Amino acid sequence: MKRLIGIFTLLVLVYFATYLMSDLMTGRRSFLSPFNQENLLRRTALFGIIGIGVAFVIITGGIDLSIGSVVCLVGVGFPWLAVELGQPVWLALVVAMTVSLAIGLLHGLLVTKMKLQPFVVTLCGLLLYWGITRGFTNDQTAGFQGELKGLRWLATGEIPITSGFGIPVPCLVLLLVATLAAIFLNRTVWGRYLLALGNNEEAARFSGINTSRMTILAYVISSFLAGLGGLLFVLDTNSAQPVDFGNFYELFAIAAAVLGGCSLRGGSGTIIGVIIGTALIQLLRNMITLVDEIPQNIEFAVIGAVILIGAIGDEFAKRVIASRRNQSGA
Repeated sequence: MKRLIGIFTLLVLVYFATYLMSDLMTGRRSFLSPFNQENLLRRTALFGIIGIGVAFVIITGGIDLSIGSVVCLVGVGFPWLAVELGQPVWLALVVAMTVSLAIGLLHGLLVTKMKLQPFVVTLCGLLLYWGITRGFTNDQTAGFQGELKGLRWLATGEIPITSGFGIPVPCLVLLLVATLAAIFLNRTVWGRYLLALGNNEEAARFSGINTSRMTILAYVISSFLAGLGGLLFVLDTNSAQPVDFGNFYELFAIAAAVLGGCSLRGGSGTIIGVIIGTALIQLLRNMITLVDEIPQNIEFAVIGAVILIGAIGDEFAKRVIASRRNQSGA
């Protein structure tokens, strides 16, 4: 809880600092404009969905570096099937999400049955799915060409609140995903199994938990939500280039999860924390874009620093907890 309060406080401070440097000091209304606020909410929702997915893997003590490539594969593959090949929309959706589930299942099986390291498995996946996407599209842009306007409402639509401001529909999708994820993680026996697996895999196995099954489940959830995110991202942008679509999205997702309290050692994490972490990452990106004094080409340096700070904070917290336990035991 203390970590959630801390990250939320940081979010508020960065929000105020961005407003101060972007609007008050320049006399413009770029940051607080309805367009920018709606876009900030939309990006937070889209990245929050894939952040929740990777959080399940991190909670088990694993890592998923293939998220961006899955976003690319699904985000490019769906319009390629539905528009370029003329397949029925429902069939393209089924194929896209089935592929996402299959990728997660493959990763889980390689980690649990072949005993391969998650880093290696998902790094290979990152390269493999990106290469496959570039191969079957021949590096050509895939888009909707003005079609599927009804379906695109899921990513581009908004619920009017005032005459000039509305809540983006992806926020409602994120709310649904986050609610289901939080219930699963905190209110079901499988969620407790995932946390126990991350805390101590050997102890969890001896207590009767099927650790292999739970690990596979975590990777399936991560890949499925990456696929869902890929659909929403391409519906939002209307087209996708396989060369760069989804690039580095895994870094944004992992950074958000780590900032939100998911320990890289596994065993801890909250869904609300992931959402707050996602909002902070997107707010920092927005600050870099709007504030003239901050060079835009340092965006990835900022994200790297955020991940490093999160890792250092996690290590520091672990040492403090261990020290307190030793003192209480003495």
